Amino acid sequence: MFSTRTAALTVPLALGLAFAATLGAVAAPAQAAPVSGAAHRAPSVCRGEGVDPGARIRYRSAVVIDAPLSTVWKLQTDVERWPSWQPPVLSAQRLDHGPLRKGSSFRWTTPAPATPTTPATTLDITSTVRQLQRGACVLWSGPAVGAGLRIDEGVHLWTFEKVEGGVRVRTEETWTGAQVEADVPTATAALGAGLEAWLRDLKAAAEGRA
Repeated sequence: MFSTRTAALTVPLALGLAFAATLGAVAAPAQAAPVSGAAHRAPSVCRGEGVDPGARIRYRSAVVIDAPLSTVWKLQTDVERWPSWQPPVLSAQRLDHGPLRKGSSFRWTTPAPATPTTPATTLDITSTVRQLQRGACVLWSGPAVGAGLRIDEGVHLWTFEKVEGGVRVRTEETWTGAQVEADVPTATAALGAGLEAWLRDLKAAAEGRA
């Protein structure tokens, strides 16, 4: 759910939430976030479940990756290897064993920069997979907690679709919690920056291995 570079608040959450490291090229608030209609015609669900419909903080985006679906899927679901291709992920640990599946949990950390209302900190995120369809989608959620900063729940959806030119990866995430909801535009911009950075890193890693 949280994810640096230009990222700030993501949950990846691996919740992917994904908070990260410099608010520098922050994305526009969700209300103004560019969303390709063609890229989002399919329902944003995984086995009937999606992100929090009532959340005030939300962002979605998509990218086409010129690589086999198997490569993209393995990168995204091999959680413990995230730090090898995502600089914003400082550490990642599975809390169970075997292939990622419904009910799997993982713990990961990512830096969060200071904002006008919160201090710089490192977020500790515990994410649990709520739905998964191999090669097609994964939905996870969980809290992100740091010194002076808390996201009560990030819900993060990823979908994968073979298209001409490779694989279209769609992502959508929502955040809830009194602290982040106190400044929805800032939180949304941080979430958007994190998700865009995650998509760029996933594309670079997958195409580099293709």
